[in-house]
Amino acid sequence: MKKTALLTVALVILGAAPTVARAQAEGSAFAVKAQPIVLHAARLFEVVPGRIVSPGEVLVEGDRIKAAGTSVPHPAGARVIDLGDRTLMPGLIDAHVHLFLHPAPPSEGMQTVDESAPQRTIQATLAAKADLMAGFTAERDMGTEGAGPADAAVRDAIDRGLIPGPRLRISGMAISILGGHEDAVGFNPAQHVLGNADYANDIEQLVETIREQHKEGSSFVKIYETGHDEMVPHGSAPCLGDPICAQLGIGEQAGDPEFWDFHTPYQYTEAQLRAAVAEAARLDTNVGVHCQGEPAARFAVEAGVASIDHATQLSAGTMELMKEKHIPAVPTFVVFQYFADHAPNAAAAAREHAMLQYKIHEFQRQVAAGIPMAVGSDVGPFPHGTQAEELELMVRYGMTPLAVLQADYLNDPRILTWQNEVGRLKAGYYADVVAVPGNPLKDITAVEHVQFVMKGGVVYKGAGSAAGD
Repeated sequence: MKKTALLTVALVILGAAPTVARAQAEGSAFAVKAQPIVLHAARLFEVVPGRIVSPGEVLVEGDRIKAAGTSVPHPAGARVIDLGDRTLMPGLIDAHVHLFLHPAPPSEGMQTVDESAPQRTIQATLAAKADLMAGFTAERDMGTEGAGPADAAVRDAIDRGLIPGPRLRISGMAISILGGHEDAVGFNPAQHVLGNADYANDIEQLVETIREQHKEGSSFVKIYETGHDEMVPHGSAPCLGDPICAQLGIGEQAGDPEFWDFHTPYQYTEAQLRAAVAEAARLDTNVGVHCQGEPAARFAVEAGVASIDHATQLSAGTMELMKEKHIPAVPTFVVFQYFADHAPNAAAAAREHAMLQYKIHEFQRQVAAGIPMAVGSDVGPFPHGTQAEELELMVRYGMTPLAVLQADYLNDPRILTWQNEVGRLKAGYYADVVAVPGNPLKDITAVEHVQFVMKGGVVYKGAGSAAGD
């Protein structure tokens, strides 16, 4: 009861909940959406055929798209928003965010100790607004990192129109083993510092924790499957001496002598992950895993998770299974680059840059193998609203702009289980629309300069010139 009251107070303090009357008077984004809207621009991106058409128009009625193409009907009394020399696109999607984290040198870890849940909830609402204004209209929040189910309050406030933000899939706290990734290791045990994840050490505890999180409002399951990550001396290859890797047939990787220069221990067995996936399926949802390398990645793919997040190290056999099962990798390049560029000292910088270079090398191998990719940035440790750089980095390190955009618009919605509602400018889909300068198929950095944002038929940014009001 106390936690709920604190969260309610936090949202009220924001002063971000205008009434309908006030919204109409001020022209707020929260105004009632009765009038049909026609968006017009020089270009429109058609996701599935992967092409730009010109000109581009979208007819919006209520919170859904009624029609989209080079021209659409203009109903009597419709508001026409002319966006000029821009490209209309579906709202961007980020499959890996942390609304409850913000840059906090030397590490985001201490903010979960220093800051209260109400304070972090207020910051999460500001992060949600920043992401929306950057063009991200749908996101998957991958754990509150110590703030319990507070993400449910943020999601519900967004859904009720109390505060601006993306559509959210939320996990509450991520799940980890005792003493594992995001546990409070390294502190004085007598202080009983709380970890940033919910603990579950076996199948029974996994199922119980998933059920508790679902009761508290989670809409998917986030599991930490690996940690601690490290670069190891060339040739040491810890996994090659592990009977589990031998059993799985994960040996030397052809043409990749650097493959085993990275090591990360697994946290859950395949059987444990299978139980988690089955329980999530019973609740009509799925499991995303923080998973940096082998053999954990093989366990996760065999178990049928929805995505392999970070995916720094994937064996040839695991990649074949990912293609077969259509399980995407979510590279999260921006956070790796941010840690490398903002390390607290020279030794840490060298370590982070070495890991980033390894990740780039392996990503190029993954792209060549043709595995499914999705777009997720891990924003939170770096500033919210800047994560569109993820698409730029995925292009820089080996994908085409079209491939990255299709990954964002086709694979991200599947992970978020909104595959028939977001990610396309198509009749029946949510009216989540952004406009960017130039042609993103020629210059992917256009997505870092979103100039118009509509979510659910409501204009939040850059209405442009209007006619027919």
